[in-house]
Amino acid sequence: MSENLRLDGRQVDQLRPISFEPGIAPNATGSVLVSFGNTRVICSATIEKRVPGWMNAQGVEGGWITAEYSMLPYSTLDRKPRDSSKGRVDGRTVEIQRLIGRSMRAVVDLKKMPGMTLWIDCDVLQADGGTRTASITGACVAAKMAFKRLMNDGVLAENPMENSVAAVSVGVWQDLEVLDLPYVEDRDADVDFNVVMTSAGEFVEVQGTGEEATFTQEQLDRLLSLAKKGIAEISDMQSAALA
Repeated sequence: MSENLRLDGRQVDQLRPISFEPGIAPNATGSVLVSFGNTRVICSATIEKRVPGWMNAQGVEGGWITAEYSMLPYSTLDRKPRDSSKGRVDGRTVEIQRLIGRSMRAVVDLKKMPGMTLWIDCDVLQADGGTRTASITGACVAAKMAFKRLMNDGVLAENPMENSVAAVSVGVWQDLEVLDLPYVEDRDADVDFNVVMTSAGEFVEVQGTGEEATFTQEQLDRLLSLAKKGIAEISDMQSAALA
């Protein structure tokens, strides 16, 4: 398979080295430093004993999960200004925050965390492609740690998290269908997908586009198969980190 090697020496269906360092932020209810190759993100989960005002106004039972995402100024080669210095949150940041929140809510029974909001904070220390997929993957680990702690402390009667969730990128780069793209591949990819799935193999979200290119049904099927393979491996790594 040497003809299928990529710039970093991986096979087309091979993940970057992935690691989890739990407990990176002691003041959070749960936290982890997740690394996908050179992409590194601190993910924390912090419980707040209140819910958004709209839930009270509409009489919605249970709790809520919401997320904030940011790329630290030194996470990229050229300094990235903080949103606070620009006076606004850019559209990409809002999109990723909503994606993280949706992904987490897909695997949590919100009725089992009444009157509580779980805040997910994802701060990118180093960006080399796949920051949103790493954030979702790390957020799941941080949330599981948080829920376990809340149960041990008697705050929750049962675990609200029914399943695990993880994400990975796939794409078409130099006519190859590849898994887990670093920046150099993502930048030049003809087709780029971000796939979010549960550990049970169910899709949560699929974001895909042709970058000035098109793709066939057959390519789409192969890309989704690649993503499913990668997420199954990532789910095993999440379980090992939590164990």
